[in-house]
Formats: sequence, structure tokens, C-alpha cells
Amino acid sequence: MSELGVHRERSRGKSEGEPIQIGDRPTGRRRDDRIVGASRATQEVVEQALSAAGGDLPIRIAGPSGSGKGHLAQTIHTWSQRSGVPLVAVSCAAVAEALLGRELFGCEAATYPTLPEEYDGALSRAGSGTIVIDHIDRLPTPLQDTLTKAIADRRYQREGDATMIPLHARVIVTCLESNGHSPFANVPSQTIALPPLADRAEDILPLAAHFLRLHAEAEGLEAVGFTADARTALLAEPWPGNVRELRERVRQAVRLAGNGAISAEALLLSTDAAEVPSFKEAKRAFETRYVIGLLRRCDGNISRAARLAKKDRKDFYDVIRRTGIDPAEFR
Repeated sequence: MSELGVHRERSRGKSEGEPIQIGDRPTGRRRDDRIVGASRATQEVVEQALSAAGGDLPIRIAGPSGSGKGHLAQTIHTWSQRSGVPLVAVSCAAVAEALLGRELFGCEAATYPTLPEEYDGALSRAGSGTIVIDHIDRLPTPLQDTLTKAIADRRYQREGDATMIPLHARVIVTCLESNGHSPFANVPSQTIALPPLADRAEDILPLAAHFLRLHAEAEGLEAVGFTADARTALLAEPWPGNVRELRERVRQAVRLAGNGAISAEALLLSTDAAEVPSFKEAKRAFETRYVIGLLRRCDGNISRAARLAKKDRKDFYDVIRRTGIDPAEFR
């Protein structure tokens, strides 16, 4: 599941080698390709994404870390007529700077002494699909200039090779700031800005409910909902990690609460900032919730619960004893 509540379907079908003509088409949001939210800001993002999916301009998606930039790019791809061909993602933060040119454009054999084989870069692997370049602001300026020229000319060169290769892929980049340097220069493009979750509070509860259904289904549990204190805490939290943090909080809470309703404690949130437990108290509370959730799933079977916890049975029994929980109550 994505950080915006976006689902992605596997690409399949068309040849990678042929350019695709993007024109007018009947389009709608399928159930598996949706963005979850109730705020005006999210509605505007949906409209921009639909408009972008119907065209073929390069796109820059800007927003803070965890706001869902990569997943929005995936969704634009699946909403477009390129959905049947590959989407290739490259993170400029995950590739060594010296190898970014090789990763994007590819290279001829022997271009890199330590990597002597020829290499198909991401632009080649994407074919007629979409290439998503994450953290474009970390791409060195000379490579940004080379990428801009490739987009403008619709062709590029592999490193160590003078042959010009047609560029059929659509380019989407992500960055933190929408008012920073654009990698597209004067090339016509579209920018979509994702605000932090704290600025679209109307999205918090719909997203939390959405993640609850997804994670409960993945765990084979029944999604009961959130308690009143949990809803209050969810809305009061500043969410510095944005939608990614919300998703992970709900995922962990589902594992802790099992089939029960999700409380503020299970979310590791407090409704009163003055009531901060000690580390020892928080650790004991976590152990208790964790053990209850496991024993409920395993019908009180300690051996099975220990295996799920990846702990020796004796060590796990020691944890149970510290919590004061009676496994027989779950049989």
C-alpha cells in the first residue's frame, strides 16, 4: 500500500520498443488505483494527477519525505495509457554518485574498469513506459543538464557510446521543494505539490481507516475500528513522518491489538502530552500488548506464538510470565 493510499497494478502487455501515442481517452479511477483522502488539497492532487495521466509531459512531484511522491508517480503511470508497459524507478539517494550516469543512461562495455560489462540504463529498461527518478535534487548538475537535453531532444547516449538512442519513456521526477531548480529547464512540464499530512488533517482518519483495513486483512484479522481516544490522538499528532508514519503506526497497532479495536496505546500515541510513561513502563506495556496479540492469534499455544515471535520457547515463556498474562485465557 502506498503512502497516499494508492494501489498499483502490475504492468503488462505492450512492447517496450514502440512509442505510445497519448491522446483523448475515457478514463476513470479504478478501485485499485485510488488516492484516499477527504481534504480539498487531496482532491486537487487527484485532479492534477488525472490531468497528468491523460497527457505526456514530464512531471515533477514535490513534497516532504513520507508524503507519497513515489506512489503518486506510480498511480499516474497506472492511470495513463502507458500502464501496460514498464515503470522503472531509480533513487538518486540509493545509487553512488559516481554511478548515477551509468544507472540512468547505461554504458558500453569497459566504460567502468570495476564494472566492465555493458549496462542497460533505466531509460532503456523503461522502454515506452515510465521512468521515475526519486530525489532528483541529489542528481549532480551535469547529469541534470544531460537529462534535460535528453528529454528535450527525445534521445540520449549511453556512456562511452556516441550512438543516439530514441527516448520513448515518460519522465517523472520527485523532489522535496516545488520552488527549487527544475530539472526540466525550459521543457514544458507539470508540477504537482503534495502538502504535509499536518496541513490536511481531514485526510488523517480516512487514511487511518484505509490502512487498518489493509493491514488487518494482511494479518488475517477483523478490522474493528479505532476507539474514541485513538481518533482524538490521531488528529492531535503532528505526524512529522507524514503518511508513511501513519501507515506504519497503524500496521504496528494491528499486530499489537489483534482483533480488538485500536486504542491510542496500541498506536503508541498519548492523548495527554503531560502523561509520558517512563521507558520501563512503555516497554512493559508494549510486551503486554504484543503477547496478548500473539496468544490471541495462536489460541493460547505458547510454542506457536514463540515461533511467530522468532524466540526460544523458554525465553518467550519468561516474557509471558513478566506480563502476568495467563495463556489459558486464550484457549
